[in-house]
Amino acid sequence: MVALPYSIMIRRFLHAILFRGRMAGWRRASSALRLTLRSASVDRISMPIYGRHFVPGQLQFITTSTYRRSRLFTCRRFCGIFVDVLRQLRGETGFLLNGWVLMPDHFHLLIRPQPAEATVSFMQELKKRSAQQIIATLKRNQDHPRCRTLLARLRLAPTVHSDSSHRLWQRRYVPFNVFTHKKQMEKLDYMHNNPVTARLVPSPHQWPWSSFRYYYLNDSSLLAMDRVR
Repeated sequence: MVALPYSIMIRRFLHAILFRGRMAGWRRASSALRLTLRSASVDRISMPIYGRHFVPGQLQFITTSTYRRSRLFTCRRFCGIFVDVLRQLRGETGFLLNGWVLMPDHFHLLIRPQPAEATVSFMQELKKRSAQQIIATLKRNQDHPRCRTLLARLRLAPTVHSDSSHRLWQRRYVPFNVFTHKKQMEKLDYMHNNPVTARLVPSPHQWPWSSFRYYYLNDSSLLAMDRVR
């Protein structure tokens, strides 16, 4: 059975209420809605979960967010740590970096890892190294109210079984294979305009933590790109 969109379910439910009017009609409509929702839930549960498919030679658009969407990267020092780790890993693994943007609570990367499956280990290292350095910095500066607040927000609940007491990144990330030049440019434009859309700056060139300045101002002082052509 194909799961109906919730908007259609609700419209059908309201139609039954407004136009049948009788209590019997109400009971039938309510029962029908419950059955429809139950069927939709079963269909969603039985649907296969989308897996990560890494295609050799293809660009990958990667998205991940901070734990509890904490706005860590309003701090220039933390942004610098992230960029340094990204630069180090690029030198160690040799992956191609075509674009990036670091936002206050998430980042996007456009990369071509070698081999394609190396994305998994690369993301693990990027998250681990940046988290270790940033959390260590927060702990050293707990006398600062902002650091104390962030550290408290990143603290794991006692019920969470983990080797560490804090978490900086969400455990999952979203990979998207990019197959066409049109889609490559679309992802680049999306990343570069992300700070403007979020009303952080009025123009992309005013946000230093992206590949915009490399592509449009020939500024490679922060990170040089493997240019998308």
